[in-house]
Order: sequence, then C-alpha cells, then structure tokens
Amino acid sequence: MTGARPRTSDLQDLFATATRELRTVVRTPAVVALSVVFALSVVAVAAAGSGSRGGYVPLVLDLVPFVEALVPLLAFALCYRAVLSDRKSGELDVLRTFDVSRVAYVGGVFLGRSLALVTIVFGSLLVAAATVPLLSPDKSTFLALNAAADSPVAFVRFAVLAVLFALATAAVALAISAAARTARQALALAVGLLVAFVVGVDAAAVAGLTSGTIGIDAVPYLLAVSPNGAFRSLVFGVAVETGSAASPLAAVVGLVGWVGGALAVAVLTAWQPVE
Repeated sequence: MTGARPRTSDLQDLFATATRELRTVVRTPAVVALSVVFALSVVAVAAAGSGSRGGYVPLVLDLVPFVEALVPLLAFALCYRAVLSDRKSGELDVLRTFDVSRVAYVGGVFLGRSLALVTIVFGSLLVAAATVPLLSPDKSTFLALNAAADSPVAFVRFAVLAVLFALATAAVALAISAAARTARQALALAVGLLVAFVVGVDAAAVAGLTSGTIGIDAVPYLLAVSPNGAFRSLVFGVAVETGSAASPLAAVVGLVGWVGGALAVAVLTAWQPVE
C-alpha cells in the first residue's frame, strides 16, 4: 500500500519502547530522587543495624522486612502511571498508527522500567553487603553459624530473590496502569494492593489459624498468594536456609504467576480508550 509504514518486528518495537522508558525514568527528577532515597536507606539500615556486624545472614534478617515493605513502593512509583500517562497524552494512539502491537508495547514498558528497578534494588543491596567486611569482626558472633553457612552466597541469593520480588510487584503496578481509566483510580488500586500485599495476606493467615479454618500446613500456600509472602518464604527457605520453611515451589509459582498474570492483564487492557 502506497505511503504505508514498513512493518518492523515486534522485537524492534519492544526494544525501542524499552529505551524510551529508560530515558523517561532517568529524566524524571522525582523518580531519580526516590531511587537515591531508597539506595541510601538500604545502606543506612545495613550500616546502622547489628546485622552487618554479625555476618551476611544476620544482615539478610535485618533487611528482609525493610525490603519487603519498600521494594513494592519503589516498583509502584516507577510503574503505576506508565501506560496511563501514555494514554492520556495520546502517545498510545500514535503507537497504534505505527502498528506497534500490544505485546511489544507492554513488554517494552516492562523491560525498560524493570531494568531501572533491578539496577536500583540489586545495586543498593550489593553496596549494603559491602558493610559486612567493613564492620563485622574477624569471626561471626551470630548464634552458632559457621563460616560455610554465613557466606556471601547467602546474601547473593537474597539479592536475586529481591529482584524477582521487584519484578513481580512491577508487573502488578504495570497492570494497574494499563487497566485504570484515571490517575485517581490507578492510585486507589495501587494503595489497595500495597496494603493487601504487606498486611492483608498475613492477617488472613493469622485469622485462619486462630479460628481453625486453615491448618498450619496450609500457611505456606496461603502466603504464596501474595508477592510479599512468597518472597519472605523464599528468603527463609532458600537464602537463609532455616530448615523451617516448606518447599519453595509454591512461593516460586506464586511470584512467577504474579508476573505472568499481571503482564497478561496489561496486554489485554493497554489499548482501552481514554475516559
């Protein structure tokens, strides 16, 4: 057809969108400031707490609740308006005229925002890990842990799990951005899900145990319903290896399921018209 734009591959569109998203993140002062605050907070917790003076495993235990609470906040801040802003500005209409597919667009937004998120989270945790050799004594005094159990490998596993956790929450935030019709609706959904992730599932587990509705064996599966619970289960079962956690399979399936399910929602709703 005369005058038609030659069709580029979805992969090219995906990487072009990802590049644009990275540039957007870097050029947004509020996002940059939030990222710096997050990194400084992680390092400050590591340096000020007692964990870094005991070894890598104690540092993980210090950082678990902090990471569990703040990584979703950072992920939601980076992603919850990504698609919505493009819809409001008319950018999505332009992309559709260039025959960019929904999969390539959503994949590109997720890739670009996730690269920024992963860099912040993983980089901050690696800097925090550097406080252990600087602040801890020659021999770890943490309970009865030996040198083999308290090694940098444990912290690296924790950092990798934190990245997977960040990707899951970023995917959820992106789904909110694609499905919401207004900024107010996106914010309400984001806040509601954050509360549900941080305290809702844990409260349901406690209530279920107290009332006898669920048994103790069912708790790991209930926790795997939320990204936060799945992340915590994996940390204690894989990174710290306390021996008290159940098989990590349910938690892994939970996190991967949130990523896949949320991205599917984002793809299905990305092209909906502006209200």
